[in-house]
Amino acid sequence: MADMGKEWMNMKDMGKEWMNMKDMNRDDQGFTIKQAEPKDAPLALEFIRKLGVYQKMLDKVVATEQDLRALLTSGAGEAIFGVLAGEEEEVVAFLYYYPIAPGILGKKGIYIDVFYVEEHYRSMGLGKKMMRYMAQLACMRDCERLEWVCLNWNESAIDFYKKLGGDAMDMMTTYRLAADKIQELADSEA
Repeated sequence: MADMGKEWMNMKDMGKEWMNMKDMNRDDQGFTIKQAEPKDAPLALEFIRKLGVYQKMLDKVVATEQDLRALLTSGAGEAIFGVLAGEEEEVVAFLYYYPIAPGILGKKGIYIDVFYVEEHYRSMGLGKKMMRYMAQLACMRDCERLEWVCLNWNESAIDFYKKLGGDAMDMMTTYRLAADKIQELADSEA
């Protein structure tokens, strides 16, 4: 991932602005959004695997704790946890994101790669609070796009995203080259 410059800072490096944003995301139900740190890689991977199970794609999750720790350390990716306070804090939601810079738009954006709320905590407004946080972050970073994908069969997520004002990009298909195909193409004759 190319360096997005000083404008794309890790939240803990933002000082006062980060503290104000953190305070805005505390609520009287005890829900808090916490920025992930590299030491949180095991918990991040646990949530990524939960999403993989939910999406019936666990076999596609190949990230390791080391991989996630490296991404979080380098700033190539960032993550947040949704935490409910009670007798003990309980992490009930996770979101992993990274910067994008679409050439067509000519502006910065944020791509949400992983978003998961524990099943028994859905429909309580926690997912909306996580997305609101991401919208605030996008505004703070002068981003003009929040982008993510959703599986076509996931009707509850589709409804949720539509209620947020998200637009489905039905006219596009995402293509991907996996590591072996990248190498194959790199080694091919032009």
